[in-house]
This record gives sequence, C-alpha cells and structure tokens, in this order.
Amino acid sequence: MRTRDLRFGLYTDEQGLTWVRGLVADAVGSRAARAAAETVAHAFPGSGLTTADVYDFLAEQWAVEHPAQSSGERQPIELRVQVVCSLRTWRAIRKAVVRALCPEGTAPHACRVPWTAR
Repeated sequence: MRTRDLRFGLYTDEQGLTWVRGLVADAVGSRAARAAAETVAHAFPGSGLTTADVYDFLAEQWAVEHPAQSSGERQPIELRVQVVCSLRTWRAIRKAVVRALCPEGTAPHACRVPWTAR
C-alpha cells in the first residue's frame, strides 16, 4: 500500500470544513485505508498562487447558487488528506466523498459547500 493524496478545493467556513472532514473520515473508515495526515492549505508552495487565486470560481458559484445569503466567513481553501491504501481503494474513497459532497438528483440543487476535486 502507498500513501495517496486526496485534494479538494472548497469554498467554506469552519462549520462546512468540519462537515467535509467528516465525509472524508467516513469514506476512509469504511474501507481498508488509513488517513496519515491532513492539511488545510491557503497557498500553493513555490508557485506564488493562493487558494483564492486558484479557486475563485467557487466563490462565484456560491454567489450564484445562494443569491440571498451572505458568504459570511467562507473562504477558498484546499483540504489535503494523505491516505494509506491501494489505488482501487483510493478511487473508491474519492468517489464516495465526491458523491457525498453534492449528491446528484433529477431536481436542480445547490451544493452545501462549493467544491472541486483535484
């Protein structure tokens, strides 16, 4: 087994981040995997870019999907989780988290936390 990275760009506040962390923990815990480390990043080392530069479209998504709501303390971040598992398990974990972040349905909907997976 190898250490593999899960990376999610999020536009969230502390409450939303806690919720996403729970989704990741549930997905990892339900499989033969182990979370080795977690980082909440605000910049990309060596590039001079911040998460606000890279994930600015998530703030725009929030504004479109929640026009009557303030963004409050939300900010663009990247949640990075190192997981020790096989490639097949990593793919299953990633798929489960993506599905939980914004379940698809036939009706129009807005995601609780705007996100993108890298």
